[in-house]
Amino acid sequence: MTEAREAILLVGGKGTRLRPLTVHTPKPMVPAAGVPFLTHQLARARAAGVEHIVLATSYLAEVFEPYFGDGSSLGLSIEYVTEREPLGTGGAIRNVASRLASAPDEPVIVFNGDILTGLDIRALVAAHATSGADVSLHLTRVEDPRAFGLVPTDATGRVTAFLEKPQTPEEIVTDQINAGAYVFRRSVIDTIPAGRPVSVERETFPGLLESGAHLQGMVDSTYWLDLGTPQAFVRGSADLVLGRAPSPAVPGRCGDRLVLPTASVAADAKLTGGTVVGEGALIGEGARITGSTVLAGAVVEPGAVITDSLVGAGARIGSRTVLTGAVIGDGAHVGADNELRDGIRIWCGASLPDASVRFSSDQ
Repeated sequence: MTEAREAILLVGGKGTRLRPLTVHTPKPMVPAAGVPFLTHQLARARAAGVEHIVLATSYLAEVFEPYFGDGSSLGLSIEYVTEREPLGTGGAIRNVASRLASAPDEPVIVFNGDILTGLDIRALVAAHATSGADVSLHLTRVEDPRAFGLVPTDATGRVTAFLEKPQTPEEIVTDQINAGAYVFRRSVIDTIPAGRPVSVERETFPGLLESGAHLQGMVDSTYWLDLGTPQAFVRGSADLVLGRAPSPAVPGRCGDRLVLPTASVAADAKLTGGTVVGEGALIGEGARITGSTVLAGAVVEPGAVITDSLVGAGARIGSRTVLTGAVIGDGAHVGADNELRDGIRIWCGASLPDASVRFSSDQ
């Protein structure tokens, strides 16, 4: 069978590195290019022929189903399984196995919920079928692989090892890393231990390799971004708007800006670089916003300059304030004439008076 009709999406993580974006919202539900990030993953899976998706949820699990329902609006059948205790990537896959309808030899796709990618999903499934692998992995090449687990392969693409984050130059034997999308033979999922935390990266895959299973790697070095940090999330949203990252779910034409229908933008405000302005947001006169996300109901007062930043839902940015690489939590208020840069995060509901901060950083 060369088409996978079922997929598992791992969306249980707490998104700790993304705080304060994830204080009230699970990471997959944070808006990217105008819709929850998860919408892009679901739409791409549907476009690749997937019909049934099981969402493995944990943190703030109750918000997913009211939004996506049974999935019919996306042409999908979606089910939800919530972990009582976090089970890790492998444990989460095993925990939803009873909801799968695929036969033992049929393919099931698994996606990590925090990866934005241009992966050719159909090509990964086809490579899995052709090679006869037990598990196939999407691999991507990165310039600096030290922050990732390395996955070397032989000349045929067969995986030869799983190497933890390399510490020395000698340990960097490949630039190929695990990119967070897999195709499992359905029967292999049932071999993962049930009812306890399991890491698919550190336990399942190395164990399968040791037992002689066939793990195949497919290198696809199209667009790939781990949205684990606020800066990466903002960049991913901008790349979706600009059309650099493909998605059928962007609510509008790709271009320099995406302004959702009920937002209000002053005629002389300048929005560039894939900027998104959410529902009901208000952008004042002379504001300049580049490569940034302004979420629903936020207010950017006249003359503010915002670059590569995220302004949370209902937040307010004062006149002439400058944000560069900043994250402003939901409902926060930054007064006029402040300057915030370099990864600074303002917590949800916090308030900064006018002209109180000239420059700060979390470095």
